[in-house]
Amino acid sequence: MPTDEDWLRRALELARASEVHGDVPIGCVVVRAGEEVASAGNERELRRDPTAHAEILALRRAADAAASWRLEGCTLYVTLEPCAMCAGAMVLARVDRVVFGAADPKAGFAGSLGNIVRDPRLNHTPELVGGVLEDDCGKVLRAFFRERRLSG
Repeated sequence: MPTDEDWLRRALELARASEVHGDVPIGCVVVRAGEEVASAGNERELRRDPTAHAEILALRRAADAAASWRLEGCTLYVTLEPCAMCAGAMVLARVDRVVFGAADPKAGFAGSLGNIVRDPRLNHTPELVGGVLEDDCGKVLRAFFRERRLSG
């Protein structure tokens, strides 16, 4: 059975692939019963869509695969701590677990700036695990932004 680290490595593959079209390298995998249900990398630049975050695209694909917006029994793996939009979408989709790699002190809403995922006032509070392969996930992002600064 694949581990959280295995699934985050898969998300890292997707993150690296999103760099090809100039997107910030963030990858996401939705898993149910040990099987990949859906996955995506960031596509904001590719689609020119501010909502085309890896998590949103993966949630949409998972809902299509499940033929339901309710994603109970699913774990969402993402390389960077989710923003407010993505964290809210995970709660609304009723994902059981959220596992992320690197923290995002500038925009993260799964512990850094706030914690929508675990807010007890909401009707659903997924389990939250952060810091899985944090160094690996952070290195990919730091390298991307370092390259952008040097080239632009």
